[in-house]
Amino acid sequence: MKYFDFRSDTVTKPTQTMRDAMYRAEVGDDVYGDDPTVIELEKKSAQMLGKESALFIPSGTFGNQLAVLTHTKRGDEVILGDMCHIVMHEVGASSVIAGVQLRTVSAEDGYMNPKYVEKLIREEDIHYPDTGLICVENAHSSGKVMTLENMKQIYEIGKKHEIPVHLDGARLFNAASALNVKPSEIASYADSIMFCLSKGLCAPIGSMLVGDTAFIERARKNRKLMGGGMRQAGIIAAAGIVALDEMVERLDEDHKSAKRLAQELAKIKGVHIFEERLDINMVFCEIEGIENDELFVTELDKRGFLVNGPEMGEYRFVTNFWTPEDAVLALAKAIEELL
Repeated sequence: MKYFDFRSDTVTKPTQTMRDAMYRAEVGDDVYGDDPTVIELEKKSAQMLGKESALFIPSGTFGNQLAVLTHTKRGDEVILGDMCHIVMHEVGASSVIAGVQLRTVSAEDGYMNPKYVEKLIREEDIHYPDTGLICVENAHSSGKVMTLENMKQIYEIGKKHEIPVHLDGARLFNAASALNVKPSEIASYADSIMFCLSKGLCAPIGSMLVGDTAFIERARKNRKLMGGGMRQAGIIAAAGIVALDEMVERLDEDHKSAKRLAQELAKIKGVHIFEERLDINMVFCEIEGIENDELFVTELDKRGFLVNGPEMGEYRFVTNFWTPEDAVLALAKAIEELL
């Protein structure tokens, strides 16, 4: 049976062009700085985001935690949204790896009120930890894209108090597409940025951490500390180069597929679509009438559709490069039949 996978855009497989590039890739020992393909990917990434340097890393979570470790000292406090990926889906790693505590701001679909952020910055007091970092996320895992104005306000607060700002930009290029701006415009409001190559861009492995040269040099050593030093990594970096060259400009197609799916699902009685969170390639909805979520997921599996069960009462369906229009229509039909 042929399956269509709506669980995430992390399930994307590399294109044939990527596979060919990986086969032909020139390689060296990247820990020694000798891999020409990795060097090319890092230069391209820094240039696209308008920053000085970049570092190839194994994953998005690795990149966020590497940034936290590099920006802060043990015992610092990090300010970030209460539903962001670092808080919700990174296994409490900040307390284990960097030894910091997280102080969350109530964030409506990712939007952090600048006044609340500034209020949480610690004053000098023997009883208080130091505020070492502010983290933002764009696009947000809620499906929302933050405005440049909101990011600018947070960034200016960081500058005012001499606190660095890190951007979890796992889907940075989705955000840029949705806002119709260059990725560098988003990146201009952060001191460091992590973005993934292995989600909608279809590369099989890897993310990038981008920032100024001094930060990236510190991060390079911390990458080794965290076990992220890779040797002949050019084999996978080659796919990342193709991802940046060929996959960025087409992300709007995934967004359109998600909106088409939302339109079809909205026609079904009992399905409530969160229309305000349709900025990128994700559809969030509540579905009434399902008595057993596990059985619902299993029945869709039998029909050739892979989906995740609900999180906090919401189903999420994600489109990607490998999601044809007929799969979108067929998924909506299967859900209607099951209900």
